[in-house]
Amino acid sequence: MSSIIQLLPDHVANQIAAGEVVQRPASVVKELLENAVDAKATDIKLIIKDAGKSLVQVIDNGMGMSVTDSRLCFERHATSKIRHAEDLFSLHTKGFRGEALASIAAIAHIEMKTKQEQEELGTHIIIEGSKFISQEPAVLPKGTSFAVKNLFFNIPARRNFLKSETVEQRHIVDEFQRVALAHPNIHFTMYHNGSEMFNLPVSNFRQRIVNIFSGKTNEKLVPAKEETEIVNLHGFIGKPEFSKKNRGEQFFFVNNRFIKSGYLHHAVMAAYEGLLKDGCQPSYFLYLDVPPHTIDINIHPTKTEIKFDDEHALYAILRSSIKHSLGQFNVAPILDFDRDPNLDTPYQYQNKEAEYPTIQVDRSYNPFSEEKPNKAVASSNYRKVEPQPSWESLYVGLKQATHDIAEMSFENDAVTSSLFEENDIEQEVKRTYQIHKKYIVSPIKSGMVIINQKRAHERVLYEGFLTSMTVHQASSQQLLFPLQLYYSSAEIELLAELKLSLENTGFVFEAFHEDHVMISGLPVNVTESEISIVLEELLSDLQDGIPDNSFSQNDTIAKSMARSLAVKTGTYLTEKEQENLVHNLFACREPNVSPFQKPTFITMSVEDLDKKFSI
Repeated sequence: MSSIIQLLPDHVANQIAAGEVVQRPASVVKELLENAVDAKATDIKLIIKDAGKSLVQVIDNGMGMSVTDSRLCFERHATSKIRHAEDLFSLHTKGFRGEALASIAAIAHIEMKTKQEQEELGTHIIIEGSKFISQEPAVLPKGTSFAVKNLFFNIPARRNFLKSETVEQRHIVDEFQRVALAHPNIHFTMYHNGSEMFNLPVSNFRQRIVNIFSGKTNEKLVPAKEETEIVNLHGFIGKPEFSKKNRGEQFFFVNNRFIKSGYLHHAVMAAYEGLLKDGCQPSYFLYLDVPPHTIDINIHPTKTEIKFDDEHALYAILRSSIKHSLGQFNVAPILDFDRDPNLDTPYQYQNKEAEYPTIQVDRSYNPFSEEKPNKAVASSNYRKVEPQPSWESLYVGLKQATHDIAEMSFENDAVTSSLFEENDIEQEVKRTYQIHKKYIVSPIKSGMVIINQKRAHERVLYEGFLTSMTVHQASSQQLLFPLQLYYSSAEIELLAELKLSLENTGFVFEAFHEDHVMISGLPVNVTESEISIVLEELLSDLQDGIPDNSFSQNDTIAKSMARSLAVKTGTYLTEKEQENLVHNLFACREPNVSPFQKPTFITMSVEDLDKKFSI
């Protein structure tokens, strides 16, 4: 009987391992950038083509590799960062999984050029699907150039699972930003399809954040710092008034390694309690330095999750330090018991003596005397008192006025009836009622209909926007002064792709810049104060990518804008507004459900009400 269990060939094992290490082009970007950082490079270039599907190349000026190391780095379980098992708990570098480069080489075409500073010649290696094609010496500059071409060329199923170029490009930008934010002492440059996307010079942490997320980010940041035996915390948090609907600008770095932690995020949200609007998320860029032996980073293949020894203490320190920063910079209200009482007095009156009022008395004045007081004294020292009329004077001329009124004749005294009979007058009956500022009740022949005002308005707005984008006849209201809205480079690129669809809804874009857009026209039902909320919600809804076909794209935009602009629960509506909403709802093509397939109204018949009272 033949054996059932067999050892896998190396190239098959590498392809299986690649499924754990390399999920998309962004995984390759992360691994190569971290290797360049570990090589002590001071200048790193990232070159991308077709969102990483055709080319991912990282060029650095690090220390390079020798001929032997350049060949061994593609072997499985080969690493320069671990000598003993105990080294797993004292890591000070980035990547340490020995199968990373071997897995990448198993599913792509690799071209690597590397040279050490003390060597005269470097090494040029070409690998295709784990097969070494060539290895030869070459004249190269100091550092390493690592090019990954045709990713997943031999695994078409995995390649078919990749998302659109927009989505994959966004993931690559996310990985690039995470590494760049953790190392402001390194010059990073990123190119996509030949155009420069980022050029980040050496700077401090704050300037690196501003260079990545546009210039207006500087005024949104508040510094946070705390030093304890458990953790040294420093970084920046966003002011509550600049919070957004999405969680794009939230970064935790532990020992200069980006991590995701729902537990630490909860600590930040607890510090912002009572300062944020519903559904809004604050921005934060927090760097935590902890002893390496107190964390375990080997619990997730991508090393983005970390296990801490004392999470409760870390939670308390993080929450209190953020609260302190918000209060220290007058972002949150605080009680100051050490206030200087001298601040209550204006500076010009601080040393000024008090002036006492002077009193002047006319000693010769006798109130019982018939003689009038001296006019000069009276005018200068006393308020002039007007003589009060007696009560008899109030009735002077009253009898004559009454007599005149009685003799007046009225020409229209006989015409007292209305032009219409009382039976012909249509009495006004209130047709709608608002309950708890949430529902609208309207009577019908069989009973009554109860309408959810928010969902009904979403349906009305949704069909209106969809019609405008389909017919291309949207009307706009021009702004007297163009409006400037600041966004990150990725958000600017996303808005540029949506420009045509947004213009069909009524937007007029005057110009697109690196960190802001100029808007000179808005849809008729959008106010200037709502525009930033509408676009932020739209960018949040499309963070997973723009649909490929135009109908799905228009549908997504119409749904997002309808949800942002719909009347909210708790808004009072006048009787006229209630009637207009009811009429517009039942004029829609599908009034029964909202754009998100939730019922907009229910009906209750008289029989249903009778059953309620028959119990």
